[in-house]
Amino acid sequence: MSHHQGDEEAEYMADEYEMEDVDDDMEDEFRGRDMGGSDSEVDEYEYLNNKMVDTTAAQARKGRDIQGIPWERLSITRDKYRQTRLEQYKNYENIPQSGEGSEKECKRTKKGGSYYEFRRNSRSVKSTILHFQLRNLVWATSKHDVYLMSHFSVIHWSSLTSSKSEVLNVSGHVAPCEKHPGSLLEGFTQTQVSTLAVKDRLLVAGGFQGELICKYLDRPGVSFCSRTTYDDNAITNAVDIYTTPSGAVHFTASNNDCGVRDFDMEKFQLSKHFRFPWPVNHTSLSPDGKLLVVVGDNRDGILVDSRTGKTVMPLVGHLDFSFASAWHPDGLTFATGNQDKTCRVWDIRNLSKSVTALKGNLGAIRSIRYTLDGRFMAMAEPADFVHVYDTKSGYEKEQEIDFFGEISGMSFSPDTESLFIGVWDRTYGSLLEFGRRRNYSYLDSVM
Repeated sequence: MSHHQGDEEAEYMADEYEMEDVDDDMEDEFRGRDMGGSDSEVDEYEYLNNKMVDTTAAQARKGRDIQGIPWERLSITRDKYRQTRLEQYKNYENIPQSGEGSEKECKRTKKGGSYYEFRRNSRSVKSTILHFQLRNLVWATSKHDVYLMSHFSVIHWSSLTSSKSEVLNVSGHVAPCEKHPGSLLEGFTQTQVSTLAVKDRLLVAGGFQGELICKYLDRPGVSFCSRTTYDDNAITNAVDIYTTPSGAVHFTASNNDCGVRDFDMEKFQLSKHFRFPWPVNHTSLSPDGKLLVVVGDNRDGILVDSRTGKTVMPLVGHLDFSFASAWHPDGLTFATGNQDKTCRVWDIRNLSKSVTALKGNLGAIRSIRYTLDGRFMAMAEPADFVHVYDTKSGYEKEQEIDFFGEISGMSFSPDTESLFIGVWDRTYGSLLEFGRRRNYSYLDSVM
């Protein structure tokens, strides 16, 4: 990934056309109208007083925009604004024209699937991003519990009680309250969290300077702190928590110093350290623990032996750098996401080429998740679109979730019942919640 946000990266972020720009039009509309003639004085009062109003499933069924954007008051329609975004959104590429070059190989999918239905948009939950290429900052541990980054805080949100609480604050000094060999007892100050992972009761936050902060959610304080490297190019790009066949909890940290490190959280020790020819942006361990997908600042990814780090097979097909990967629970197929706007699905029984390529609308595929039952795969673009594919259809059918704003992360709940999407936007930042669609709808009356 990009080491520094230089002029090109800064220009990329500055060019992004946020919903705030549309909101300026909204404000102009309000200034020019008589409050007494409004269809909804309450709505206008809430807007003008900057009150954040959530949207429920019942309201959405009655026609309200899921993000609460009052299109009827704006000088632009939703369809027109969508077209503007599609035309003007600038996809970040390390290799020029990679997005255009990948189109000819992409599968034509049938849209219109309805696998997850909208439940709620919570605007009091502000999900944020620190690096524009790293979008793994939202994690669900149950269908009601989700963890996300909000500025310098890791926040727990309960969709059951619609309440949030701070789990970890890294704005000041953070130090471990437990003593373990290799742990930095002095801790860190003002950690800039670049990536996050939460699974079961373990939370791991990775920082811009190679920091790793480990906290068990059922214990007070922080358990373990480590700095993976003192290299200048030290950003922690991704963290993957997993359980070994023997039941031990481990995690892998992918770093910009070209290293992948495996930590044993039973012993709180570094257990493996693999080095690669280029910065590693993401890794995923196969369900049986034997194979590791490694992608980064290189067109080709690699599949390696997780015990030795030696290459099993290169993954040839993408045209730019990759930032996402995930295994299907069957352990036979996996997916990789790239800045060439594609997600490629691979089969370990024939790795000469990917079995399918799926195309995004706006930009890079920055996050990929499978449901634990393997039925669905979701891929997130940098903004506006999350695509949910029916794997049983051979990825030929999809549900396209369409909204506005940069995506900080997404996560299925372990039981597959919920899908959470973090939206980063100065005006309409929020947490979107979707529920798996079933043949029954007995909860409609309370949603």
